[in-house]
Amino acid sequence: MATYRELHGKAVKTVTTNPSDDAAEGQIWFNSTDNTFKSVVASGVWHSTAARLFSDAPAGQGGTQNAAWTCGDDSPPGTNTEEYNGTGWSTGGTMNTARRYGQGWGTQTAAITASGSPPSPPNTGMTAVEEYDGTAWTASTSVPSPYARYLGGSIGSVSTAGAIFCGSQNPPNLDTTVEWNGSSWTGGGNYPFSGPVGAGAGCGTLTAGLFMGGPGVGNVVCKYDGSNWTTTTNYPASKGGIGAAGTQTAAIGFGGSPATTNAFLFDGSTFTATGSLGLSNGGSYGMGGSSPSTTTVGTFSGNTSTEEFNQSATVITAGAWASSGGLNTARLAGASGGTQTAAFYAGGRVGPPGGTALSEEYNGTSWTEGNNLNTPRQYVEGAGTEAAGLAAGGYPATGATEEYNGTSWASQPNSMGTGRAFGGMAGAQDSAVYAGGTYPSTAVTAFVEEYNGTSWSEQNDLSQARKYLAAAGTADTNVVVFGGSDQPGSTKYTNTEEYDGTNWTNGGALITARQGLGGSPGGPGTKADTLAFGGYDGSNASAATEGYDGTSWSTRPSLGTARYDIRGAGGPTAGLAIGGEAPPGIQTATEEFTGETTSVNIETLTQS
Repeated sequence: MATYRELHGKAVKTVTTNPSDDAAEGQIWFNSTDNTFKSVVASGVWHSTAARLFSDAPAGQGGTQNAAWTCGDDSPPGTNTEEYNGTGWSTGGTMNTARRYGQGWGTQTAAITASGSPPSPPNTGMTAVEEYDGTAWTASTSVPSPYARYLGGSIGSVSTAGAIFCGSQNPPNLDTTVEWNGSSWTGGGNYPFSGPVGAGAGCGTLTAGLFMGGPGVGNVVCKYDGSNWTTTTNYPASKGGIGAAGTQTAAIGFGGSPATTNAFLFDGSTFTATGSLGLSNGGSYGMGGSSPSTTTVGTFSGNTSTEEFNQSATVITAGAWASSGGLNTARLAGASGGTQTAAFYAGGRVGPPGGTALSEEYNGTSWTEGNNLNTPRQYVEGAGTEAAGLAAGGYPATGATEEYNGTSWASQPNSMGTGRAFGGMAGAQDSAVYAGGTYPSTAVTAFVEEYNGTSWSEQNDLSQARKYLAAAGTADTNVVVFGGSDQPGSTKYTNTEEYDGTNWTNGGALITARQGLGGSPGGPGTKADTLAFGGYDGSNASAATEGYDGTSWSTRPSLGTARYDIRGAGGPTAGLAIGGEAPPGIQTATEEFTGETTSVNIETLTQS
């Protein structure tokens, strides 16, 4: 028998630690620490990511894993668009015509949605067509009435070349295909079967299209060459509503009805089972267009779940919140700062009689009591690190400022110029910004002050006066504030404002308006890279989490415990959510956020 050296021209290396990058894919080595042979192996794996904003039946979807889109809804208003950036979903432009069960394709900046049904019964085929430029939808050439349909399939990777096929007009069921050339519609080859196939399902291009399963429940797979449909290898299971992405010769099919977690890769002639979905659902939608089937986004009818598929030597672990050790004393709206493994929380509201001076430190696992603040207070703001922390303001309205050295709090002789509470603060112990809040009792303010480690100075005001806002950033030249409410609390804000040390400019709006939310004020978080989580939306405590990239907010995994008047520490990839309130009362809960991580897929080799 030939040796490994004879086959590959080199010997098996002996190492004490495994390699950490996917360049080792296909290599074999002996790990003397584990006393085993190992290799990096490519595999197909689905992992969950941030939830969508709506649980709709789309009127079109497309794009790539890092720039996907979907539009429409099966409940009013039915004009929404969502965009995916590889991490989370955000709102896009509003369609002019409400619809569901439509057909669409294209990229996030050049897309089309065609036909479909009104969002409320009875279902009927619409002729309306719209094109999307990444910002706004505009009306385009209508589908001819004989070709109008809903629950049809679609193929196409660019907005100027695609087709819709099958579906229904309630009645009749259709087997027709109609092609789009960027300006007009013309008839194409008939599909081998007629009937609904599931809201835009299909992948590939106009001249090399692919559809899996259906109509209804079936295992038929068909290819389109720009003129004719032909059947090919059957799908491994009889399903309807199969999600599909990729090309005619490199595609993936997943999910479908009856509900399943199965997924299969297709090379143009053969299906091969690959990694299973985490979610079993009866309606699946794939986004990947003509991009490789190895990088796919999957969404599902009737819920907001999103999963990504990757075929590589890298294992992706989705970002998530996880419960950790709780505060020793339940409270809300205290001063917080630091990192995920070294944080502080001081003061806050403990319920009647109100404010407290208690201070605690977090080591990444649990909280321990430290030396108290000198001034008990609630709705106090914090900034800085565990070794160099800052607490300012509070209720009743005060400008009292204290600095923390990791052991004790020291009152500073210079208080804020305007004593207040319910504001937002971010930055470092010697370069912090306090914005908004209320003074002397209930008046909402837009006042802004900076702290330089010695004294406070008045700066340019916020554009929007508000209270119960959140702030994030690491220095007084790098701060963002977001959310909050007016004085009665009846209006919740989505406004985001960014500060450069002199002026405030408007940023992207939060997806969900809320007050009493938390942010990531320390660690590596900056105004272009921060989290917003929790809060009160006017009806309920919220668990929603959003991430900001300096331009727009997009969804992130939700908190495990919904709450408001919550505080934060750490940064956008290693954050903390601390305390707060939600029925039945004030919380001790602490949750850690870990952003998406990657690692190489190392397997132990065994003899068989």
